[in-house]
Parts: sequence; structure tokens; C-alpha cells
Amino acid sequence: MLQQIRIVLVNTSHTGNIGSVARAMKTMGLSQLYLVDPVQPPDSHASALAAGATDVLYSAVQVETLAEAIHDCGLVVGTSARNRTLDWPLLGPREAASKVLAEASHYPVALVFGRESSGLTNDELHQCTHHVHIPTNPDYSSLNLAMAVQTLAYEIRMQYLEAHQQPEPDTTVYPRAEDLERFYVHLEATLKDTGFIIKNHPGHVMTKLRRLFSRARPEEVELNILRGILTSIDKKIR
Repeated sequence: MLQQIRIVLVNTSHTGNIGSVARAMKTMGLSQLYLVDPVQPPDSHASALAAGATDVLYSAVQVETLAEAIHDCGLVVGTSARNRTLDWPLLGPREAASKVLAEASHYPVALVFGRESSGLTNDELHQCTHHVHIPTNPDYSSLNLAMAVQTLAYEIRMQYLEAHQQPEPDTTVYPRAEDLERFYVHLEATLKDTGFIIKNHPGHVMTKLRRLFSRARPEEVELNILRGILTSIDKKIR
């Protein structure tokens, strides 16, 4: 499914940003990179910033227009600032990731990122089926290109893993109710022997301790350790 998701960069100015995007993609399991009319094709600077993701960088598809990059996509999500006046479906990163994954099993889908300085033009945004906005700090909303790609790619990966990874079976062994009850009886007896609980005025100590251990939910081995501690105290005071 992740092979159906392409990252499309439009008219990127700095080759280093292309390399950084490739790295951001690979860390999240994405590999389909499309470059629309880059100011310069990827060079040694791009390779350096791609680090171990040069395979993503060198296999990037280079085209002249956005239309070429998305011609076979059933879903095209363009990154957008909120202040645009276009009446287009606007998604948050999590909604966008959910939609991308839901539709990627049917056809290729694209996430489109614009120029570093000015983003996507209105004409380019019109070619997208949806827009996505990353809710950054309004007092400082500057995200560089690779950061924006990383943010959306991360959301996609997390939802992909949640949907496809089976949870590890819980092999923890917890004590039975009767074992817990024997522990509480032992604990109360020991606390009375040490004088911590006054026999004629026990108050709510045991109620609070029961609540404490219920929250902690000790495992069977841990409960055995606690019983051993109580036994050692009993021996000492006797």
C-alpha cells in the first residue's frame, strides 16, 4: 500500500531540500518521489542530504507539469495555508493520512508540496482533490519542505502500522483473586504487628492500600516478592 503513495515536489528551488525530502520519506517507508520542474535536478548536495536514502532520490520521476505527475492518481492532496480563499475540502494531517491509506489500495494517491517560498499556486491547488493544512504555531508557522513531508509521512506510517500490525500477546501472569486476598490479609496482619495499624482504630488504611495495589496491579511474581518481604518482617519482629 505504501508503494501507491507518491510525494510530489513542485518547482523545488534547492537541491538539498530534495535530498532531505528523500530521507524523510525513507524513514517512514515511502519511496515514490516525483519532481515537477525542479529549478535544478538532484546533484551531489542532494545526495549528501539524502544520507542513506539515495535510492529514493535516484529513482525519482522527473516531469514537466503537475498534471503529468498526478495523471493516474485517484486522490491528490495539496498542502495549503489556511488563508487561501479557495472553497476546497480542507483536511488536517491525521484526516489526510487516513484518507490516503483508505484509497491507496484502489489507485495511486499523491501528496503535493509547493515551492519553498510561495507554496502551490491557485491553479495547482485546483488540480488537487483535497487540501491539507498542518496546524503550526500561528506566531511562527515556518516549516521547511522536508519538515512538512516528514509530518505527513509520519501520520501515514503511524496509521498504517496501527492497521497492519497485530498487537503482541500479553503473556504477563497476574495473581488470582484468592491470592490477592491472602496478600491483603497478610499485609494487614503485619502492619498490625508493627504497630502501623492500631487494632482498635484501623481507620481506612487497608482500603487505601487495596486501592493502591489495584492501580498498580502487581504481577504474580511481584506479589510473591511482596509476600516474601512481609514474611521477612514477620520473622524480624518475632
